[in-house]
Amino acid sequence: MRTYELNVAGVTRQLPILNISNELAIAAFVILGDAELTQKTAIALAEKAPRDVEILMTAETKGIPLVIEMARALNMNRYVVARKSIKGYMNNVIFVEDFSITTKGKQMLYVADDDINLIKGKKVLLVDDVISTGGSMKALKTLAEKAGAKVIGQAAILAEGDAKNRDDIIFLEDLPLFKAE
Repeated sequence: MRTYELNVAGVTRQLPILNISNELAIAAFVILGDAELTQKTAIALAEKAPRDVEILMTAETKGIPLVIEMARALNMNRYVVARKSIKGYMNNVIFVEDFSITTKGKQMLYVADDDINLIKGKKVLLVDDVISTGGSMKALKTLAEKAGAKVIGQAAILAEGDAKNRDDIIFLEDLPLFKAE
């Protein structure tokens, strides 16, 4: 099995390289279940966050542990998670469509009135584990703005592929793309 050695925030991991199409492979970066990696990268990313950020926002699922640790590092009591399905307790839901290279087909992102009220008029930093094509962040930004938030930045642990050349994102390390084998 092919692997890629990643060094980020003082942590080293061997990432398996997996084909996602006949032409493209990615290094599988999964923070879920890795408390050390999540905590150290969250602290490092929080240090790069705009000082005037008022609330963090992420999408289910992999961004959740990261945003929890970032909120702790920034001494924030609340954060917002855009859900991928509507739950029975969600009222007055707004939504957007999301397309990602790691998800087959389209998915939806939702926020309900409690979270809308929390971010409306606030300076929001969007957070995810990896920014690649930017599709997920674009959807998250659209959703936040639809809810009345002022998006002041986009942050991720890794910028994958050409995302490393973007000047509108905050990230810790770049992650190359690979040819499928």
